[in-house]
Amino acid sequence: MRRPFPARPAAGFSLLELLLVAALMAVALALLGGAVAGALPGQQLREASARLAAELRATRARALATGEHQAFALDPATRQWRSGPIEGEARRRGELPSSLTLAATVAREAQPGPEVAAILFFADGSSTGGRIVLRREAAAWRVDVAWLTGAVRVERGAGAP
Repeated sequence: MRRPFPARPAAGFSLLELLLVAALMAVALALLGGAVAGALPGQQLREASARLAAELRATRARALATGEHQAFALDPATRQWRSGPIEGEARRRGELPSSLTLAATVAREAQPGPEVAAILFFADGSSTGGRIVLRREAAAWRVDVAWLTGAVRVERGAGAP
């Protein structure tokens, strides 16, 4: 007796189909790996800028909370920073990644030394103000501190000098 419909082929994938899917997955992973590796330096720059801004905000908050003037000092050559009372021992210290270059514009009267940039925060929340620019290759982020309010803002780019 004859069947009215042709026989169904066996279920599954052919070797050619499996090889094609494996090749496509390899290409996709290679592209994804390149994108992630290219984003890591930029991520480090953004993270360092955010961490620096957080420390500046904490220094301002400490000045408001304690009623004592506080200082945030940064040595661009060594990328080390410290914060605490103007007179006395630093409360917090840290270091920024060595792959970054720094430039700081601050009030001359606030500088504790020739190669150290400092921003002072006063008990009323105001500050001496300043700008810190972090760079990595062609990318830059800047951290601005307003002198009147002591507000800290982070933006992309070096900004106008």
